[in-house]
Amino acid sequence: MTEEYSPGKLLQLARGFMESRILLSAAELNLFTLLREAPMEARDIAQRTGTDLRALTALVDALAAMGLVAKTEAGYFCPPGVARWLGEDSPETVLPMVHHMAGLWPRWSRLTAIVKGHPPAKEKLDMARNTAELRAFIGAMHSIGTPLAARIVAAVDAGTARTLLDVGGGSGTYTIAFLRAVPEMRSTLFDLPAVIEMARERLSEEGVLERTTLVAGNFHHDDFPGGHDLALISAIIHSNSPEENLNLYRRVFRALKPGGRILIRDHVMSPDRTRPRDGAIFAINMLVGTSGGGTYTFGEIEAGLESAGFAGIRLLCEGDQMDAVVEARRPQSRNAKA
Repeated sequence: MTEEYSPGKLLQLARGFMESRILLSAAELNLFTLLREAPMEARDIAQRTGTDLRALTALVDALAAMGLVAKTEAGYFCPPGVARWLGEDSPETVLPMVHHMAGLWPRWSRLTAIVKGHPPAKEKLDMARNTAELRAFIGAMHSIGTPLAARIVAAVDAGTARTLLDVGGGSGTYTIAFLRAVPEMRSTLFDLPAVIEMARERLSEEGVLERTTLVAGNFHHDDFPGGHDLALISAIIHSNSPEENLNLYRRVFRALKPGGRILIRDHVMSPDRTRPRDGAIFAINMLVGTSGGGTYTFGEIEAGLESAGFAGIRLLCEGDQMDAVVEARRPQSRNAKA
């Protein structure tokens, strides 16, 4: 059903970028960390951040109006309920994810040009250029993803599976969830070299490192170790073209034992591509940031998996927030294509 829009609501939607930009700029200036210790006057904040006093004052006043900072006679400060999520050193911080969104701003600003046929910018996001940023980003993804991972693992039902291949597994969010749910299971976590070292630390802290084999590589083209009866591709296929996904599925197929299962967690779109809403919007994020990525319908995912040799393909979980799961099996027959 089409949503009813009034002129006021349309204009509110049109100016939604304004509050977003205020938050992003405050994050880039690290104001939420600076203001969490004690109230500061605008001139002191401007001096500490190397900013223009008039402009800085307008920014922190807007933040106060939005409820992201508090303004008192003693100055501006960041309330604990905000600092918990946006303070630099908070264990629960999502600040690296906000920085990631700020990095997407120039790409989204080119949307009209891209729709007119101009290709996305050629620059690549090099998260490894700054180890501290990469570590914080991976940490934020783990913090955000842990509750979802537990829910996904419970819905999957590992059954008799005892060997997991975690493709692009980050610092081990899903490996940890699976190993906690199935004490007899072992995992192979595959990711870039810099990420593998972060996984080593986290898995050691969680007490499951001895049950995990860490393999460094690039999932875009490297082969995976074989002999697994369960493989997870989590939040990956949206960044690939259909051809890249087919190549990925084929390499996962070869890494599975006959009868083994592949699990794909991502947005799974309705046939008309309008639901879930977050998935349709995320497709634009892929449009402006990749050469061939997007969000896919179940039919498209199914076709790719079938071409790679998988059978028994089904939508295991539906979801609105990149929490849908597609499952398929490598057939028992030795004649199945790889």
